[in-house]
Amino acid sequence: MGGMTPGPSGGSGPPSGIAYGRRNVRLPPEVNRILYVRNLPYKISADELYDIFGKYGSLRQIRRGNGPETRGTAFVCYDDIYDAKNAMDHLSGFNVAGRYLVLLYYNPSRMSKIDEKSKRDEIDRLKRKYGVS
Repeated sequence: MGGMTPGPSGGSGPPSGIAYGRRNVRLPPEVNRILYVRNLPYKISADELYDIFGKYGSLRQIRRGNGPETRGTAFVCYDDIYDAKNAMDHLSGFNVAGRYLVLLYYNPSRMSKIDEKSKRDEIDRLKRKYGVS
């Protein structure tokens, strides 16, 4: 065998299934580009949010909650999923003005269930209104 290099099933090199490089890392299924942030100080500015979250990658958008039930929350959308994961890893539990941030990945299925119920309720209401069964 002298100078031959083992093939894919050979004994040297990385084991199959392990990929090197940031883009080839397999991420858990819940990871996505949108983070839901809770426990923000009520008076935090948009610029401060961009300063905090922008350190971890290019941001597409930040939406702060303004209503009484959504104050202290925000959705942070990154251009890249790996930047969102990096922010999640570094900012979960981060202290901002005496408050510890709680970060979660946006869960579209949870939101779609809420949307689905409201749509169904609206359809039922319209059916009753117009006498359709």
